[in-house]
Amino acid sequence: MALPSLADQAERLVRLGVHDLAGIPADLLHDAAASAPAAHSLLVTSAPASALAPLLTLGDKPGFVVEDMTDVDHFAPTVDVPAAPYVVVGPDRGDDFANRTPQESVPEVLAAGRSPLTLAEGLHWVLQHPGVLERNACFMTPGSRLRRADGTYDARTPALWISNGTGRDGRERRNAPKLGWCWWGNRHTWLGIGSCERRTRA
Repeated sequence: MALPSLADQAERLVRLGVHDLAGIPADLLHDAAASAPAAHSLLVTSAPASALAPLLTLGDKPGFVVEDMTDVDHFAPTVDVPAAPYVVVGPDRGDDFANRTPQESVPEVLAAGRSPLTLAEGLHWVLQHPGVLERNACFMTPGSRLRRADGTYDARTPALWISNGTGRDGRERRNAPKLGWCWWGNRHTWLGIGSCERRTRA
């Protein structure tokens, strides 16, 4: 699942206006791409998830956020991330963790020296490489969670997959990239646990 070069990624982000969504000048993205490692790396901004999701595409279908996730922009990283823009090295869909819960899998990801992907990282990955989403092989982003007012975590885990066009999604969204959620303690045969090798300041 080869990614475009960081220079090409920066160009695409600027072309889509992601730099404006993130509140940064276009030159900052180009500079970040030029100063960062290039091998299987992903350029990530601070643009909000609700604004990034509609920019995703599969064929002619734009992405969307499920209707019952109006608080999607409040899902924040539970892992240390550099100030954006930054670079993620070695993103992986986590197919080996399919049919495993995030609760079970995240400790194993960390023990292996990797880090769970955040929602922002997952969205930027699909934005740059839509083919990372495949029927029956998509992924969760357990590195982002919603913290409740009492300090505990909400039980939802953000995930990216392909809509079947059923229910509230609507038939017109069949085969569209979908930002939704799964329970922290539930298994899904078609969702891996996204992770990365490391993150670096751009």
